[in-house]
Amino acid sequence: MYEKIKQDISNSPKTWLITGVAGFIGSNLLEALLKLNQKVIGLDNFATGYQRNLDEVKGLVDDEQWQGFTFIEGDIRDFDTCLKATTGVDYVLHQAALGSVPRSIADPITTNAANITGFLNMLEASKQSKVASFVYAASSSTYGDHPALPKVEENIGNPLSPYAVTKYVNELYADVYARTYDFKCIGLRYFNVFGRRQDPDGAYAAVIPKWTAAMIKDEQVFINGDGLTSRDFCYIENTVQMNILAATAPEDAKAEVYNVAVGDRTTLNDLFDAIKTALINNNIDIKKAPEYREFRQGDVRHSQANVDKAKDKLGYAPSYRVQAGILEAMPWYLENVK
Repeated sequence: MYEKIKQDISNSPKTWLITGVAGFIGSNLLEALLKLNQKVIGLDNFATGYQRNLDEVKGLVDDEQWQGFTFIEGDIRDFDTCLKATTGVDYVLHQAALGSVPRSIADPITTNAANITGFLNMLEASKQSKVASFVYAASSSTYGDHPALPKVEENIGNPLSPYAVTKYVNELYADVYARTYDFKCIGLRYFNVFGRRQDPDGAYAAVIPKWTAAMIKDEQVFINGDGLTSRDFCYIENTVQMNILAATAPEDAKAEVYNVAVGDRTTLNDLFDAIKTALINNNIDIKKAPEYREFRQGDVRHSQANVDKAKDKLGYAPSYRVQAGILEAMPWYLENVK
C-alpha cells in the first residue's frame, strides 16, 4: 500500500509544510518528499535543528527537486509566521517541538511555550488556511504510568513529566478541533525514533546516537539503571512511512492517534550489544564495557507499542527492526561523528 501511495503522490505533486524541517525527523521527511517530486515548505527556528541537515538533503536530491523546497526561518510561537507558512498548503506535517523529558523537567516554561502554544498556533493557522490534512508528532510519553504492555492507543495513564503533559494537551486540542470545527487531525505517537541526522551531541541526545558517538570515540557509555529497561525503538524509515500514510489517509481514518513503532521491545543491554556489533562490522573495536548508574527521573521502565491500529486503518507495514536500522544508520554516524 505504501509503495502505491508514493507512486500516486509522485504522479500528482502537492504542497507540503514541514515544521521543524531542519531537525532529525523533519529533514528525513524533507528528503523523502523531495525525492517524490513534491513541493515542500519548511519552517524552523534552529532551536534544535541545524542548517547542516538541510545542506545534507540538498546533496541527496537533484537540482530540480531542490528547487521545489522553500525555507522559512521562523518560530511556531508566532501565529503570523504559522499563518504565512500554511497559506496554499495541502498537507501539514507538524514535527516542531522541544523534545526530551529531562529538558522539560529542567525548563517546563519553554517546553510548554513551544509544545502547547506553538502547537495551537499551527493547528489554528492550518484550519484558517483550510489545509487538507494535518499530521502532528505525538509521543509515547502520553502513556505515562499505565502499566499494560503493549501500549494500546485508548489506554493511557498519568503523565510523568512536563513534556508528557504537553504532548497529551496536543491530543486534547486535536480532539476539540475535530468536534468543534470539524477539523480532523492525525496524531502519531512516536516510540524512540532513531536514524540518520539524529544529533549525538548535547545533554538531551537520544540514547542511540549518544552511545554510538561515544563508542566510536572510545568514550564511556553510561546505562541508567540495571540495563533491563526496555524500549520499542523505531527506525526513521518507519516514521517517514507513517507520516506519508497519515497525510494521505481517508477521512474515516482521521481524528485519531496512532502508535508509530515496530511492536517489539529491546533492553538497554541488548541495545548496547547491537550497536557494538554494528561497529565491529565496520572495523571499530569496542573495548569499554558500559557503566551503570541511577535510574533517570521521569523515565518509564518498559515501553512497547501495539501497532495493529496503524496497520489496519493506514496500511502501515514497518520495514525495519532495531538491528537492521542500526546497521543501515551506522555509516552515517561513522562519517559524521567527529
